[in-house]
Amino acid sequence: MGGAFTPLGNVQHSEFPMSHVTYKIVEHDGGWAYTVNGVFSEPFRTHAAALAAARRAAAEQRVPGRTEVIEYETADGKWQTETAAGN
Repeated sequence: MGGAFTPLGNVQHSEFPMSHVTYKIVEHDGGWAYTVNGVFSEPFRTHAAALAAARRAAAEQRVPGRTEVIEYETADGKWQTETAAGN
């Protein structure tokens, strides 16, 4: 019993074009997680907790911040390092 939501819908709300990102809530590792482009978050005990975490993650994507180096694991288990522009 998963679910998906798109934080911005189909409307662009700024002068900067935004990509379309869909967060899916799925059963994972004995709990619930959200996925983005096939990559899983950490597991949460409840669907509601995973949904709340996905909403926080989506909100962070919309707020400009600092340029930082990020590391993440891809769906095939490889680690990637890249620079995330703060704008």
